[in-house]
Amino acid sequence: MNLYSPTVIKSIFKKYGIKPKKYLGQNFVVNKSVINNIVKAAELNAADTIIEIGPGLGALTMELAKKAKQVIAVEKDKIMCEILQKMLQEENIKNVAVINADILDSKNWKLSRHWAESACLSGRQVSGEKIGNWKLVANIPYYITQPIIRLFLESAEPPQSITLLVQKEVAQRICAVAPGMNLLAISVQFYARPEIISYVSKNNFWPQPKVDSAILKITRINKNCEQIDTDNFFKTARAGFSSPRKMLIGNLNKKLEIPREIILKFFQNLGINPGARAENLTVKEWVELSTALFSHPTENMV
Repeated sequence: MNLYSPTVIKSIFKKYGIKPKKYLGQNFVVNKSVINNIVKAAELNAADTIIEIGPGLGALTMELAKKAKQVIAVEKDKIMCEILQKMLQEENIKNVAVINADILDSKNWKLSRHWAESACLSGRQVSGEKIGNWKLVANIPYYITQPIIRLFLESAEPPQSITLLVQKEVAQRICAVAPGMNLLAISVQFYARPEIISYVSKNNFWPQPKVDSAILKITRINKNCEQIDTDNFFKTARAGFSSPRKMLIGNLNKKLEIPREIILKFFQNLGINPGARAENLTVKEWVELSTALFSHPTENMV
């Protein structure tokens, strides 16, 4: 079945008496080259376990299944789960487990017995053992991009890599560099290395969204932050970006209640311009600054 044909997709929806749910971000890729580019970017091998979020009718799912050991597809829409199960059966694809769940309901994400016992591959239960090497690959609903990325980057068992089709502007914000940083870029780049693989026109979807997209890949997850106090880092960054147009010293003084003269001293020691705004600092400078600020023994510290 050609899942890249708008006519075929419409016929499937008509058959089941449903329509794409806008509130779930159901926009389907109708260009196979886009799917191929996502799979290529993910650099899959036969030993990989893939978590896919929002598989829809399974165009990406089926290509992932060809390359990986197994795919666990997590779909919030119950009817879409039922359709996808039938599609997989018709194509005789046996290494895909479809789970009807909201991925964001799992606070402290863990690839463990909870998910494995919910899945069914080839008519049998998946092993309850923890999954080893795994990757996140998905064409996600754009409205959950930030919480999804945060969920997996902050996980105690993060993936080897994350490859997502996301809104173009969000991908650009995530990959921003100084002097044009933002809190989202800082938050992602603290944990990992993001890069835009390619851009995807809105013409490649049905229904057609209002924005263009990008294939975003995130690697080197949790490689550089093991020895850093995460709470202090983000407390400092949030304070710094509390009023992005104002000078950083003022924001830190107001939000962290640290005397300006102490902040200025650390700026001078770290080579940070006293007139800098939050957007001017690199992740490395935020790490150094947060460490310095919260190691200073003053009763004014929060």
